[in-house]
Amino acid sequence: MSAKSSSGATFELTWFKSSYSTNDGPSCVEVAVVPGAVRVRDSKDVRGPHLGFGPDTWAEFVAYASAR
Repeated sequence: MSAKSSSGATFELTWFKSSYSTNDGPSCVEVAVVPGAVRVRDSKDVRGPHLGFGPDTWAEFVAYASAR
């Protein structure tokens, strides 16, 4: 799967599974980092849609989730 940046450049997405996910668990997320964005998808539906977040928004989310 690839993604297009706002400048029109295309990037291949390399997905990484969350360290909190297990191979046999039903709740798994994966992330892919491209210049200017972080993509998130459900690892059970790899061909399905994914969300895109700006780096600042992603950093805020990770900080919030880590504090919980």
